Amino acid sequence: MRAFIRGSYPLVPSVLFAVCWAYGVTGLFALTGPPGGPWRPGLGTAVAALTIALDMLLMRIVDDIRDLPYDRVHNPDRPLAAGAVTGSSLLRWYAVIAALLVLLNLFDRWAALVIAVQLAYALLLLLPGPDPGRLVLTLLLSCPVQLLLHLYLYVIHLRTTGGGFDPSFWRALAVVVLATLHLEVAKKITRAPRPGERTYVTTFGLPGTVAVALLSAAGATIVLALTARQTQPLWLALTLLPLALPTLAWWRFRRADRWDARLAGYFLLASFASWAVTAML
Repeated sequence: MRAFIRGSYPLVPSVLFAVCWAYGVTGLFALTGPPGGPWRPGLGTAVAALTIALDMLLMRIVDDIRDLPYDRVHNPDRPLAAGAVTGSSLLRWYAVIAALLVLLNLFDRWAALVIAVQLAYALLLLLPGPDPGRLVLTLLLSCPVQLLLHLYLYVIHLRTTGGGFDPSFWRALAVVVLATLHLEVAKKITRAPRPGERTYVTTFGLPGTVAVALLSAAGATIVLALTARQTQPLWLALTLLPLALPTLAWWRFRRADRWDARLAGYFLLASFASWAVTAML
């Protein structure tokens, strides 16, 4: 597992991403939900952050096993592709960590149930299915993994606030799905795909893929601005600030062969951070 983490799950950025995800999305639920008292993250939010961090490790295991034939050609240094670990050993670790995650969340039976369903569904992605090179279909099949994690965070949020389910959940879900779609599409943009490379450019063309990447980032901001309860200038500035990163990436791409994937990741991190900070303010 140490070899796998070193090669496929860099610990510091991965944990940072998980913490921002947990605090940012629960802050988003507070921003878009019904009026109530000020949102303050508590012990439940910290447990959610730990859960997301370990869950992301398990999703990395699933992705590496599923993408093994592709990685042997395009990412031969990954631990599984290089033979440093085996798929069976990773699945044993998956079972152990999955059990720990369910136990960790037993303080809320609904949270534990959602995590259990999410972990079980992720394993179904290892069954024979469509060609992984069909990125749009693969994305649709994988989408419930992320949606269930957002539902898990919403359950934790409701436990923290003492509220009940509200239709605002769907608006918040639209915001975070659009923001994550930007990362998924933008990090694969290239002007000249290598033979066999997986990129949405082969499906939508270069102009179409760039448009999807930019519109998804802008769409997340617009939906949030239209549905959130706060409209103060400071709040609007914090909401718009992350859009500077896709704009900068597009400007650089005009003279480059590949989209700067780091800026796509930074956009999502900045969005998470802005949602959390705004909700606490």
